[in-house]
Amino acid sequence: MKFFRIFTKILFFILLSGSIALFSLMFYLTRNIGTEYKIVRGQELKIHSLVPVTAAEKIIHDAAPSATTEMGQSYPVDLKLFGTIPFSTVQVEVVDERKVAVLGHPFGMKLYTDGVLVIDTTEVDGADGAVNPSLRAGLKKGDYILSANGMQITCNEDLSELVGGSSGESIRLQILRDGKKKELDIQPIYSVAGESFRLGVWVRDSSAGIGMLTFYNPSTEVLCGLGHGICDEDTGSLMTVESGEMVLAKIIAVEPGQKGAPGELKGRFTNDSLADIRQNENNGVYGVLKGKIDLSNLVEVALKQEIVDGPAQILCTVDGETPALYSCTVQKRNSSFYESTQNLIVRITDTDLLNKTGGIVQGMSGSPILQNGKLIGAVTHVLVDDPATGYGVFAENMLTTAQSVANNNKLKDAS
Repeated sequence: MKFFRIFTKILFFILLSGSIALFSLMFYLTRNIGTEYKIVRGQELKIHSLVPVTAAEKIIHDAAPSATTEMGQSYPVDLKLFGTIPFSTVQVEVVDERKVAVLGHPFGMKLYTDGVLVIDTTEVDGADGAVNPSLRAGLKKGDYILSANGMQITCNEDLSELVGGSSGESIRLQILRDGKKKELDIQPIYSVAGESFRLGVWVRDSSAGIGMLTFYNPSTEVLCGLGHGICDEDTGSLMTVESGEMVLAKIIAVEPGQKGAPGELKGRFTNDSLADIRQNENNGVYGVLKGKIDLSNLVEVALKQEIVDGPAQILCTVDGETPALYSCTVQKRNSSFYESTQNLIVRITDTDLLNKTGGIVQGMSGSPILQNGKLIGAVTHVLVDDPATGYGVFAENMLTTAQSVANNNKLKDAS
């Protein structure tokens, strides 16, 4: 009897431990496997995981949905642990095989904001002492001033001219804050030192920089690069772009990165215009091509579930205008399927590139990442404490955004 009780306790402990381990594993998989996937027509969904995970499609008219579903349509798929234990249901969309021209060329960006961006407020030395009229009116760092007294503000000079001729009368501003428009009144103060009326606000109407082109999609004529959005250096917020241009650039110098100090590719713009920038998004800068692109290097875009942890290559330019391939390794982040950017951890392993740049430096953002002959992503950021390592974004996410840009461009042209 005593032996039976001991055996029962041991068995109970084993079953309890096994159940906890199983539920922990299921919880981990649920948190680290996405809820939406794409597959090419006729293919099956395959999940790469540390433990066996199978995708069980429901049969439709004696055929798997992936073989019968039309392009753009989606259907549910049950995921099962060890092929038997269901733990999640995901939505699968059928897409066509998608090929893009992989680039890796340096390019320059010229961006002009929608209105002028408030980068800071300051006091004005008035007759009654120092006053901050912008702060008093409720204007905040990161706001966009769209119009003043009904007049559209397109540059710093527009605002300065209107304030200078206000005679101190209240000005009605229309601003954009967190994607919403609102109005507020502001009272200019006469600056004793500057001998003119002022609002006590610092604004910016444009920005420029260098990055790498990621790919061009011939089917939509959309060109994209950078892998991350352009944020204002003072406010840290994503810039709202009214207009802009992509131009070719040439790398003329390299400042290698080191721990605690990110390096930089230094370049200069050429006069060769490539595209009009249409959107500045979290996962890149997108434009409609108006120049010429070499279409000889057409590569299939990998779906996110096809990416495996391990060796890969990045294509980038660190000297002149000619891209080169360099070895690296990639690892999917735990939250990769739930983020629009920073989906991959990228580590440079190529000795030649490490000797030239120290790893990933500013200006390499947008460099295409390739694995098994497919485009899997683009470099986005460097880790300041480890310049050989940085982040990358899924190419699939960038391609989805590029399609959205193309759709918006068609609607714009139609109107």
